Amino acid sequence: MSPDAMPAQRRGRLVLVPNTLDLGTAPGVLDEVLPAGVLRHAASLTHWLVEDAKSARAFLKRVHEVVPLRETLQSLHITELPRPAKGGDRPREPEAKPGRSVQPGRTRPADTAPGPARAAATFLNLLEPARAGHDIGLLSEAGLPAVADPGAAVVAAAHQLGLEVLPLAGPSSLLLALAASGLDGQSFAFVGYLPQAGDARRERIRELEATSRRLRQTQVFIETPYRNAALMNALLEGVAASTRISVSVGLTLPGGWCRTAPASGWRELKPVLPDRWPAVFLLQAS
Repeated sequence: MSPDAMPAQRRGRLVLVPNTLDLGTAPGVLDEVLPAGVLRHAASLTHWLVEDAKSARAFLKRVHEVVPLRETLQSLHITELPRPAKGGDRPREPEAKPGRSVQPGRTRPADTAPGPARAAATFLNLLEPARAGHDIGLLSEAGLPAVADPGAAVVAAAHQLGLEVLPLAGPSSLLLALAASGLDGQSFAFVGYLPQAGDARRERIRELEATSRRLRQTQVFIETPYRNAALMNALLEGVAASTRISVSVGLTLPGGWCRTAPASGWRELKPVLPDRWPAVFLLQAS
């Protein structure tokens, strides 16, 4: 066979693998939350880009209990993604030196570097195994990857390289919370994390309420679980009595719940939010 007739080497895909929403706090039966096809895909992958290596290994152990992994957990290639800032805070410093290779069975954070050009190059380099023919799994700590986590930059890099991106179906806390809230599901905006500093957070809440009122739009945001109560208190102090607030906690978990009420009703309830379960907050001003 002449060189021109040789088949082109298959390039791998970027597979977006959904996670559960329990963050390891109340692990249940995996196949009651994730489809069987997702578990089969996850078990077959040997290369991973993940938000957190420890939680990724815990997830893969749970997968193995339902569908045996193709290779041992210790032999998998697992790389952590750079972590962006939350709520406008300063980005984390790099935790690994550029150029260090990832050995099977070991994990390390992906290299980070200042400047958009070098940051883009970092994400392109993470996809080298796909260019060599390996499918790569992208995994968030919870829910759908590339939504409210650093995975979106990897997906953008995959498109830049012309790689196939395969999203798998699974739970999204944002959409589940929106569907359960009774707030406007035709027009909504996810705004990520709010600032942590008190004055900046109060100003941001006022902006979101004004935007919701002007556009008749539901505003959706999240917080780190141990700051759930602080955010809820800031909401109740900062919005009008008629503004509806919806809180979803521990969706898909036993004991999870969703409640929607005007701010005035929440103030009477004096809610106590858990500090270990993730929550999604929504507001809609009238």
